[in-house]
Amino acid sequence: MNAFDKAIFRRPLHGERWRAPWSSDPARTRGRLFAEDSSPTRSDFQRDRDRIIHSTAFRRLKHKTQVFVYHEGDHYRTRLTHTIEVAQIARALARALGLDEDLAEALALSHDLGHTPFGHTGEEALDACMRGFGGFDHNAQALRIVTRLERRYAGFDGLNLTWETLEGLVKHNGPLCDGEGRPFGRYAATGVPGAILEYDAIHCLDLSTYASAEAQAAALADDIAYDAADIDDGLRAGLFTLPGLRAIPFIADLLDEIEARHPGLETSRVVHELGRRIITRFVEDVIRESERRIAERAPADADAVRRACAPVVAFSPAIVAADRDIKAFLFTHMYRHPRVVHVREGADRVVRDLFERLLTEPRLMPQEWQQGLADADEARVRRRVADYLAGMTDSYALDAHRRLFDDTPELR
Repeated sequence: MNAFDKAIFRRPLHGERWRAPWSSDPARTRGRLFAEDSSPTRSDFQRDRDRIIHSTAFRRLKHKTQVFVYHEGDHYRTRLTHTIEVAQIARALARALGLDEDLAEALALSHDLGHTPFGHTGEEALDACMRGFGGFDHNAQALRIVTRLERRYAGFDGLNLTWETLEGLVKHNGPLCDGEGRPFGRYAATGVPGAILEYDAIHCLDLSTYASAEAQAAALADDIAYDAADIDDGLRAGLFTLPGLRAIPFIADLLDEIEARHPGLETSRVVHELGRRIITRFVEDVIRESERRIAERAPADADAVRRACAPVVAFSPAIVAADRDIKAFLFTHMYRHPRVVHVREGADRVVRDLFERLLTEPRLMPQEWQQGLADADEARVRRRVADYLAGMTDSYALDAHRRLFDDTPELR
């Protein structure tokens, strides 16, 4: 009997939670930067989840763009609705694999806290504005938010989350550097962001290892949620059609399945059936592939997952290919569609205009954002302006631009 089979054998009945040996145990957390008394009613990971939900940054996700700006329509995803969908999928994966559902949910709920207004367009604009001064990275910004920028508690800045939540927030897509500290992957060219290195120096996050299985599950839940959601939103917006989606073999098979089971079904229901099937196939694939990897590697505990040479929670090669095909289609037919590009160009100008104006006139920011800038060097002023702008919602950024400029673009 292999490791996974043995863990299944010990699983409680009737849908109760079970904890696999390779899961993160809140009773064995590496703790918080600032020591706190434990809660009599919640685990440490539950407290993390609750602190994230009650944060200001989380509420702002309601009016931050996923792909479409907030006034395009009531049914398009925002960062908040996307985040909720990610959390649901992350919990489903965690429960099936015997992981800590609360940690997986906390990581799903926090993964987009660092996003700017106007989605990746805003991030790219801020990164350009901060070139030569550390750049801008939404993962690093999420860490800044939960360790510095949220100011809700009497004894510390940030949310004082557990080590496991911070580790997963930073490393959910894998290690950031090798054992010698050399950055690789997405940070190979630019280096690990300064905000991450600064925090790591005082509360080591083991940047050269993988994160927990819960963090890996949350990262895949993000991929699953936005693949399905962006197809739904793109169809709703008329950027492409169901017949056009047949260019993706995986989607063509699902459409054939729907037609065979429900011939003549109205288009709106076909769209919803397609979204359901995408999520179901991806989730079931992750569970099967992860069970296979866990059985093969038999990790004794959560740290064995971290020390592995590859993720233990993963897509199979077939679904990796399907995911790649979906993203390639969406890049061409949605993210680079002329209508979306037009909005992106306007959003880019809004962010750059605001940054340059606030950089030269910091007094235009609210009083609390001006504090300590009187004798600050340029790097500090730029970072403060970037923090302020990154926290804006789409609507707030547009209103701010209208107050300061006479030619605010219409993002439609």
